[in-house]
Amino acid sequence: MLVHRWTSTCKAISTVDWNEQTKAEEWRAAWAQLCNRALEQYGHNQRIDHRSYERQGIDQIPTVHLGVAASAMEKRGIRTERGDLNREIEVTNQKLRQLKARIAKLQKWLKEEQENTEPPTLADYIQGILSRRAREGKSQVSQSIYNLKDAAKMLNFLQANNIMDMAGLDEKFKSMIGEQFDIQHKLKPIDRRLGTLKKHIEQAEIYFKYKGKKRLTEAEQILFTAAHDYLKGVMNGKTALPVKAWKAEYVQLTAERETLNRRYLALKGEVKEAEQIRRSVYNILRQEQREQQPRRAQDMER
Repeated sequence: MLVHRWTSTCKAISTVDWNEQTKAEEWRAAWAQLCNRALEQYGHNQRIDHRSYERQGIDQIPTVHLGVAASAMEKRGIRTERGDLNREIEVTNQKLRQLKARIAKLQKWLKEEQENTEPPTLADYIQGILSRRAREGKSQVSQSIYNLKDAAKMLNFLQANNIMDMAGLDEKFKSMIGEQFDIQHKLKPIDRRLGTLKKHIEQAEIYFKYKGKKRLTEAEQILFTAAHDYLKGVMNGKTALPVKAWKAEYVQLTAERETLNRRYLALKGEVKEAEQIRRSVYNILRQEQREQQPRRAQDMER
C-alpha cells in the first residue's frame, strides 16, 4: 500500500504596501513634512529635507553618522576615527564654499559681459563647458578643490588679458616668451658694460694710488705701469680720467640690471603658470571635441 505524504511551506503574503521599498521615499518625505510643521509651529527657522545634497543641488560633502558609541566618546573629548573624518569633511566643505564664492564672482562678471554686444570670449566658452560638467556630475573631494582652483586661475588669466580665442592665447604665450628673450638680450650688453666699467674704476684707483708716490716697490711699479698703459688706451689721447662719471654709470646700470632681473624672475613664474593654463585649456577643448563627436553622430542618425 503506497502512502503519499503532502508537505507544505508557509509564505506570508502582505495585504498592504506599507513595508515596500518603493514607499521609503514617501515615508521620508512625510516625516520631513511633519518635522517642518513642528519647527514652524514652535518658531524655529530651521528646516529639514529628506533628499540628499546631490538631489537638492547643494555642492557639499555629507558627514558620516557617528553612532552612539562614537558620539559619546566625542562628547567626552575623545577623538574618534569618524569624528576626525567629519572634521576633515567640514574643512573641505569650507574650502569649497570659499572657492565657489570666487567662481560666483567670476560668473557674475561673465554674465555682465554677456549682456554686452561684444562676441563671447574664450573665458565665456570655457566657463560654459565647466558649468555644464559641474551640472552633469561631481568629482571626488580632492579633485573638486583642484578643479575649482584651476578654473578660477584659468578664467582670471583669460579675462585679465582679454583673450578672445585660442589664437589669442597662443599669441599671449609667445609674447611672454618673447619678453623673456628681450630681457636676456638687454642684460648681455649691460653685463659687458658693467665688467668694463669695473675694470676702468679698478685701474684708475691703482693709478691714483701710486701716482704721487716717490718710491715704488717693484710690484707697485708693475701695477702702476699696467694701470697707466691700460688707461692710456682707454682715454685715447684724453688726459682727464672721468672716474666720477664711470662710477655714476656703474650705479645706474647696476640698478637697471636689478630691475630687469626682478622682472625676468617674475616673468619666469608667469610663463610657467601661463604654460599650465594653456595646456589645461587645450585639454578641456580636446575633451569637449571628443564628447561632441558621438553627439553629432547621434544627431545625424536621428
